[in-house]
Amino acid sequence: MNRRDSLKALGITALSTSVLVEACKQPENKTTVAAPEETTKEAGKEQWEVDRDKKLKSETFFTKHEMATITVLADIIIPKDDVSGSASDAKVPEFIEFIVKDMPYHQTPMRGGLKWLDIYCFNKFQKSFVEASEKEQISIVDEIAYPKKARPEMQAGVAFFNKMRDLTASGFYTTEIGVKDIGYVGNSPNQWAGVPDDVLKQYNMQNVKI
Repeated sequence: MNRRDSLKALGITALSTSVLVEACKQPENKTTVAAPEETTKEAGKEQWEVDRDKKLKSETFFTKHEMATITVLADIIIPKDDVSGSASDAKVPEFIEFIVKDMPYHQTPMRGGLKWLDIYCFNKFQKSFVEASEKEQISIVDEIAYPKKARPEMQAGVAFFNKMRDLTASGFYTTEIGVKDIGYVGNSPNQWAGVPDDVLKQYNMQNVKI
């Protein structure tokens, strides 16, 4: 499946607000020259925001097994190719870990969805999702990645995968790797070669040194 093309069609999506239905239910840097205030904090952030981010980053929500599952899923959604690295190369799993702490309403659907995925995989292959082979993992993803094709009994998995895909795309396409992947250049400096000769001639300034 060419998931990368479908993700690009979505663009940088807003984080999904769909909820999975009843899912199983700096240290101080001492230097001789004081650094500008903006660089000692974080550019564009108030101190309370810096402190809050630091606190959230120091906490842990997902277990190691859950993070391993998220990593596998993220790399299935955005795999490494000739253009760029994978979702995990862009640290998307770490982004998702931060987001569920920053926006707690993601916690229940994400944790429930991961549990649903493991239970479904155990029932089908007698192993957890991360222990399944790549072929087995893809076969399950194929059942929940396309909402219009999914069987009615797979709706819990579809809701989870939709959220996982939204978070993965949002995380990936707001990193340097993701920006390069879509070919966005943005503003870039050019070289000024001086006032064009025809303009100087127009104003009789061709012999004036500028």
